[in-house]
Amino acid sequence: MSTPNKVVKTSTRPGRALAILALIFVSLGATAFVTDATSVRLGLDLRGGTSVTLQPRASAVGNDVTSEAIDQAVEIIRQRVNSLGVAESEVTAQGSGTNRQIVISVPGENGRRVVDLVGQTAELRFRQVLASGLGVPASVDTSTVATPVAGVSDAINQAFANLDCTAAASLQGTGTDDPSAAITACSKDGGTKYILAPAEVLGRQISKASAGINTQAGSAWSVSLTFNGEGTSAFGALTARVTSLPEPTNQVAIVLDGIVQSAPRINEAIPSGTAEITGSFTQVEAQDLANVLKYGALPLAFDRGEVQQVSPTLGAEQLDAGLLAGGLGLLLVVIYSFLYYRGLGLVITGSLAMAAALLYLFCLVLGETIGFTMTLAGIAGIIVAVGITADSFVIYFERIRDEIREGRSLRSAVESGWAKARRTILVADAVSMIAAVLLYFFAVGGVRGFAFSLGLTTLVDLIIVFFFSKPMMTFIARFKFFNTGHRFSGVSAKSSGVASSTSQVEA
Repeated sequence: MSTPNKVVKTSTRPGRALAILALIFVSLGATAFVTDATSVRLGLDLRGGTSVTLQPRASAVGNDVTSEAIDQAVEIIRQRVNSLGVAESEVTAQGSGTNRQIVISVPGENGRRVVDLVGQTAELRFRQVLASGLGVPASVDTSTVATPVAGVSDAINQAFANLDCTAAASLQGTGTDDPSAAITACSKDGGTKYILAPAEVLGRQISKASAGINTQAGSAWSVSLTFNGEGTSAFGALTARVTSLPEPTNQVAIVLDGIVQSAPRINEAIPSGTAEITGSFTQVEAQDLANVLKYGALPLAFDRGEVQQVSPTLGAEQLDAGLLAGGLGLLLVVIYSFLYYRGLGLVITGSLAMAAALLYLFCLVLGETIGFTMTLAGIAGIIVAVGITADSFVIYFERIRDEIREGRSLRSAVESGWAKARRTILVADAVSMIAAVLLYFFAVGGVRGFAFSLGLTTLVDLIIVFFFSKPMMTFIARFKFFNTGHRFSGVSAKSSGVASSTSQVEA
């Protein structure tokens, strides 16, 4: 005759676990309130958005339109979009050979701003100012050019005299300036025009770019740059050389896509390898500029096609039908849990409800903080992860029943069963999480949305199982309905198989 196992002593504190879960809910709810997150962001297939076609052209001397250059541009544009917190966007190359185009589709109504940003060539140059004047043609302001500027061609002098920075075309930027030649350019506000020397520091020599507030300029936003080793040497030499020169040749123009962002006067050499771009930026403008510079210049310039609004690729009726099917499936899971686990179905139902609420809060907060958007693929990832959550309940409850068959009381079985079940639960969720991480980093498009939702829901499963399901089992084990093995409790002798085991021993 076998003797029952000893009662497992435990120091678990269900109240503390539930308090931690409540703190998580309060923190997410407060974050959603502060960030004004009121609804889950939907992706292109559920909500629609904005789409534009970019037609490539050479951006500089020697840069040809090749398949390799277009592929590089697609990758840079995709990084820029992701850095702005726009998830589930689509950046693809269409066509063949040199006739390929880049198509960008961004979910939501704010896609136009993103489209305007990602198409920038972001060719950054640092050039010495050779001459400056009012941004109007010489025929309007005769003081603009008194004498031709020495060291540059007659064509440049003539172009400078005729340049009209008040014309909209002059402020669009070209991205086609030759870094090895002198050029004419306008300031971004159109008030000043310049003759600029060949570039001495290039955008590819930047290792870091970030937006911040310039307190010395009256709390205005600016973009701080950090150069690599090559750029540090070149920028230090440039600033040292122009320091002692007369106006305006002691200025260094910061030129982006052929437009002068600012042209500060250099009072001393700057060997530290850092620089700052100012110019009456708003916070959004400064952050956008830092983002495009961070990932380097596009190898090609682009002519923008028509910007169009994209309708959802999944109709409202299909979406409603899918949600209805998911709801019915979840209802069947709840019904089955009550039929098979009887009273323990309350824990399953409560856990699923808590998981749904926690997942919803996560989606709200992540939508505002990192731009997470829910797509059909993401919904599929959540549905798949629900199966993992159901497995966690099955593993734990069956372990409890195993312990009861071995002669333990319910309160002891809840603790000893958890000690054995949690390792299996952790291993199962770890496998799911690893798969989600690998899919996210090695896939693109909708597959990444599936992977992110799968990983997020798996994380929610762990939180709920550890901080709700287990503490609730500890609580209900104290109730007479459960610890006396009522036939509807789900842990009765018959449900746990104790009766059949006894019959086999007697036989």
